[in-house]
Amino acid sequence: MEVLIESVDHEARGIARSDNKVIFVQNALVSETVEIEIKRKKPSFDTAVTKAVKNPSSARMNPRCPSFGVCGGCSFQHIDMRSQLAIKQRVLEDAFTRIGKVSPERILSPISGPSLGYRTRARLSSRFVIKKDKALVGFREKGKGYVVDMLSCDVLPSRVSRLLPELRALVESLSIKKNVPQIEVACSETSDILAFRILEDLTQSDTKCLVEFGLKQSVCIYTQRGGPKTLKQIYPEAESRLTYRIPDFNLEFEFGLSEFTQVNTEVNGVLVRRAMSLLEPKAGERIADLFCGLGNFSLAIAKHGSIVIGVEGSQDLIFRARQNAENNGLLQNCEFRVGNLFEENCQSFEQLGPVDKLLIDPPRDGAFELVKAISVDGPKRIVYVSCNPSTLARDAGILVHEKGYRLTSASIVNMFPHTSHVESIASFEK
Repeated sequence: MEVLIESVDHEARGIARSDNKVIFVQNALVSETVEIEIKRKKPSFDTAVTKAVKNPSSARMNPRCPSFGVCGGCSFQHIDMRSQLAIKQRVLEDAFTRIGKVSPERILSPISGPSLGYRTRARLSSRFVIKKDKALVGFREKGKGYVVDMLSCDVLPSRVSRLLPELRALVESLSIKKNVPQIEVACSETSDILAFRILEDLTQSDTKCLVEFGLKQSVCIYTQRGGPKTLKQIYPEAESRLTYRIPDFNLEFEFGLSEFTQVNTEVNGVLVRRAMSLLEPKAGERIADLFCGLGNFSLAIAKHGSIVIGVEGSQDLIFRARQNAENNGLLQNCEFRVGNLFEENCQSFEQLGPVDKLLIDPPRDGAFELVKAISVDGPKRIVYVSCNPSTLARDAGILVHEKGYRLTSASIVNMFPHTSHVESIASFEK
């Protein structure tokens, strides 16, 4: 059947209607007439795939990647970058309107950076396929457990992308090739690390193969037999360091392989700069950085002479934040505490005492208990960094309708080009 695409949802699926029923169509753009094949029927909607495009949209592009449409890594490669940003902007604005019943006074320009080679951290799946007698290393297929048969990936740094065929050969050479389900990638200015998740112990020959691979490809090799505590460096002998920089504030951060950092280092630097311009930290102000992680925003706040109190649920990350503050000569302006910011009534926030401003950077679940705990005479300004438009909109509704704040500005952050992930930043004023 043929349908006319009326709009596009947050996953870049075209939305059409037939017989008063919504159809979500893979690989279809607004205003296109497409020939589709229905794949699944539900009581209230159908899902379909595009078989032919009759009148291509001006936003349509030829995907660079031969695995596009199969690989679950990217969903937007058929859309030009300007239109990708517009889709994400609409997702954010729709969430504010529909969920929070709020609207920003200003929509700021999107924060963006390189669209290719940006992903400095990734978890690659590995699988030895017995029937084909070969190993596959890459991302998983969209909606399936299979590993994509890929030889390169444009969103990975080129030095990692070129290693994919070599990694396949390496896995095939191991005696435990059927028990290497995952390879973690972490790239930084000081080291590139590959961590092999293994389900059984390496033989002496396996260890030799991994060490030789690390030597030949100039990468650090780790193994992980169980949880994060079992990470073990096997090459080189000297301890490796992972670091990233935020040049605008002359800051360098060290991080561990199991510790959270943003995958797009360049966009992260722009995001921190935007957060500081919205927060406007001043010398002597007492500012709380909640969900502070390893100090990504805390140290930039401290650079302005403010007293920053960072709160995070992980003791390991708090230790790392203190270490980064000390390494950058900012420990005198920083205090870091372990606290549960998800608990009911959010005692960890109340125990901070009065603060002039807040920076909030929660995980996908948002900061529901935290924003409920903010009193009517709370901080004069809040900057909220989000990786989930829905929970940001929910929390914005509480701040505006119950806590006496204005939603003064918001923008998207294109941390993951060519994907449907929408990161954002918003500012609130009393």
